[in-house]
Amino acid sequence: MSDEQFIDYVKIFGRSGNGGAGSAHLARTAHNPKAGPDGGDGGKGGSVIARGNRNLWTLLHLRYTKHIFAENGGNGQKNQCFGKDGDNAYIEVPLGTVIRLVETDEVIGEVMEDGQELVVMKGGRGGQGNVHFKNATHQTPRFAQPGEEGTEGWLSLELKVLADIGLVGFPNAGKSTLITQLSNARPKIANYPFTTLKPNLGMVAYREFQSFVIADIPGIIEGASEGKGLGLRFLRHIERNAALLFMIPAADEDGQVKTVTQIKKELKILQNELKQFNPELLDKSYMLAITKCDLISEKEALALEQKMSKTVPTLSISAVTNWRLTELKDQLWELLQSEDEA
Repeated sequence: MSDEQFIDYVKIFGRSGNGGAGSAHLARTAHNPKAGPDGGDGGKGGSVIARGNRNLWTLLHLRYTKHIFAENGGNGQKNQCFGKDGDNAYIEVPLGTVIRLVETDEVIGEVMEDGQELVVMKGGRGGQGNVHFKNATHQTPRFAQPGEEGTEGWLSLELKVLADIGLVGFPNAGKSTLITQLSNARPKIANYPFTTLKPNLGMVAYREFQSFVIADIPGIIEGASEGKGLGLRFLRHIERNAALLFMIPAADEDGQVKTVTQIKKELKILQNELKQFNPELLDKSYMLAITKCDLISEKEALALEQKMSKTVPTLSISAVTNWRLTELKDQLWELLQSEDEA
């Protein structure tokens, strides 16, 4: 999937169907010219419904869908015949989609499960026919209810990637390389900032036929919570991750081994960007991976790990050489279990 094909936000104008009008028909037969009211009820208008589809990973299929209209209900007929209910209009969405009313920014709901249906615009109720209004003092009501109008307005659909572990780091922290080594995902990898322009999901096979999902979130820069760099567009995807793996390279751009102070500073910046966006993100379980340890000696890598572990659970790794990736999977699995028990 190319970067242009990852669409995580769309706006659609929706309209639910109007309810059909009730009938005010008065029956007249050869045997009974004043048989009385026999008007049937109008059918209900169709609703606009969002439906979860686990086979979708993006909102790309809705990119050029600007309008979605449900069908109006049919009018009631004589002989107490009900009008036909209007057909619903369905919006197929990937799991993790949040739907809002654009005008008020009110969250209508979230679609989290395959096959889940969320009514985002309810169809109008059908009007009652005049047969309902007949009583002892009013034998021939010549009126019926009109159908209830449907609703219309702009909807925003926002996808927040669902994953167990979210990878958080600056550009070129090694996130794409790690997800390539741990899973079947094949993100684009190159030596320049923001190689990743879309979240990548990968399924990590674990011991005894178990698995978990990791998400490579595009790199954060200082000020991302204020819209700098790729900004808020991708910070929202981290909200859906059960736990976080912060990733910081062991060496700077000149190949010099970073000090513990430097690593702590970078970790603090990453945590602060998450906090500015949503303070609850820091309530998630997390650990730190010191990456690209193939650029330094094993002794230096383990020394950094030992010192940083006094502050945060830390593991030094190299995705390029597969050094300690099995230990990383073990620790990530334990992180998820602790999150489930919390």
